[in-house]
Amino acid sequence: MRRFSDRHQVSWFTYDRLTILSIVIFLCSALIFFRLFKLQIIDHDRYLARAEDQHVVEKELDPNRGSIYIHDYQAGNGAVYPVAINKKFYEVFAVPDLIKNPVQTAKLLAPLLELGEEQEKSLAARLSKEEDVYEPIKHKIDEAKKLAIEALELAGIKFNEEIFRYYPEGENIAQVTGFVGFKGDDLVGQYGLEGYWQKQLAGEKGFFTFERDAQGRLIPLARRVKAEQENGADLVLTLDRSIQFTACNSLKLAVEKHGAEDGSVIIIDPKTGAILAMCGYPSFDPNNYGEAEDYKVFNNYNISEPYEPGSMFKGLTMAAALDVGAVTPATTYEDTGSVEIGGYTIKNSDGQAHGIKNMTQVLEESLNTGAIFAAQQVGIELFRDYFKRFGFGENTGIQVDNEKPGTIASIKGKSVISMYTASYGQGITATPLQIVSAFASIANGGKLMKPYVVDEVKHANGKIEKTEPQMIRQVISSKTATTLSAMLASVVKYGHAQRAQIPGYYIAGKTGTAQVADPNGGYSADKTIHSFVGFAPIEDPRFVMLVKLNHPKGVRFAESSVVPVFGEIAQFLLNYLHVPPSYDISQTP
Repeated sequence: MRRFSDRHQVSWFTYDRLTILSIVIFLCSALIFFRLFKLQIIDHDRYLARAEDQHVVEKELDPNRGSIYIHDYQAGNGAVYPVAINKKFYEVFAVPDLIKNPVQTAKLLAPLLELGEEQEKSLAARLSKEEDVYEPIKHKIDEAKKLAIEALELAGIKFNEEIFRYYPEGENIAQVTGFVGFKGDDLVGQYGLEGYWQKQLAGEKGFFTFERDAQGRLIPLARRVKAEQENGADLVLTLDRSIQFTACNSLKLAVEKHGAEDGSVIIIDPKTGAILAMCGYPSFDPNNYGEAEDYKVFNNYNISEPYEPGSMFKGLTMAAALDVGAVTPATTYEDTGSVEIGGYTIKNSDGQAHGIKNMTQVLEESLNTGAIFAAQQVGIELFRDYFKRFGFGENTGIQVDNEKPGTIASIKGKSVISMYTASYGQGITATPLQIVSAFASIANGGKLMKPYVVDEVKHANGKIEKTEPQMIRQVISSKTATTLSAMLASVVKYGHAQRAQIPGYYIAGKTGTAQVADPNGGYSADKTIHSFVGFAPIEDPRFVMLVKLNHPKGVRFAESSVVPVFGEIAQFLLNYLHVPPSYDISQTP
């Protein structure tokens, strides 16, 4: 009986072990199955990507950035000159492990790399580092300097090729081009044309995908995928190299002579709106933009700094009054020296009363009271409409980064005093580009053209986009434009702009000596902005030019500061453009 019981217990024990083992095997199988299911189905894409990362390589293909050119008409045959290109430079670096005499090596490198005494000592210390296989020394070394360093045959001194943006004209055109600089880890266009046209200049990146073996070698017969990069477009500007150089040089001399804070010059073709020159001083070297002490110089003064233009606007006020038939050049008023309105007294700039004056004399003598009289004849609604038609209060669309619209908000309501002050260029703001464009419409028979600085866009695929001149609107009648041109010519011959005269030519223009608004209210007692805008010759204008100086010292009015600069540049332009004289200088015009 006991023997049977023992056998029964052994049988059940064996059965239990088999059951447990079966369960364990089942669970293990289930676990393995689930693991395989997860690996092959659920996580398939992730592990496939990890596997491909080990043997599939994707390399970006960088496009060439497009270049920027200006016209060089003096060279003939449609020649252009580069002002922004890609240039090969070198990084010089050291492998300290290979350098036996760090002090001597640093001493020999210092003069070639323009290093001071302390920099030389620092370099020697870095060249002495143990187990250092890479020590950067300097970037943007040109070919000549690389060859000079190589001639020293210094052990452990090596080079890497680099491509950087290069600007052959330096600061001469920097505020137009802008520069290419770092934003985070990326090199992108900033300011000027480089900023505005970043996408077109940069092009599109491509890529090249290939497979490699365990040793990292390219597998010749493996799958490859390649998407070609698209190189950036080239820009050809309307600027002329000789005109740009002459204008910028004259401006620089004027700023330095009069101790001005800064200055600008802009020259436009009135018939097309094409910009022939656009200068600002002080400027900066776009090849070394990081050395600029004040980032303000990155802005293009001609489009980015609206200001109260002063008496130049008397010409535009007169344009409105003539166009609506409210006055003629012979219309007279009595100048008592001041105008009273709303508890305010507005005086002439000289504080004097001039008696009976006609509208031409208002411009010649730049009388505030006369501009107010002309505006009164127009009325505030028409006055405001004309200023809008001239393009003030909105961007011109010049296609250069950071353009500002200025403001004519003060004359949007029914404030008569705001119309009075605006009539002689106070209480409203405008950029030099807006002002020169408005006067270009007078020179162009009343037609306002859209200003532009990009003549052609040349795409990498061979397509060329040519900018066609675009008329925005007829602002004033051709008759009004002709009449006003003659009045402005009288300003140059008999008025406050006589230093703009050029023998043999009829020149039209208007000065502006503007007060500077004080942040605490009112206007500064010792700061002014001098401007002059003019065109020549009046019978067939070839250019319109504005010259501006901010806060010149030792000179009171624009006729003694910017007008002579205009005359100097205008003389060059008339000769350079082969413009025949308006009259025989041996005769009295």
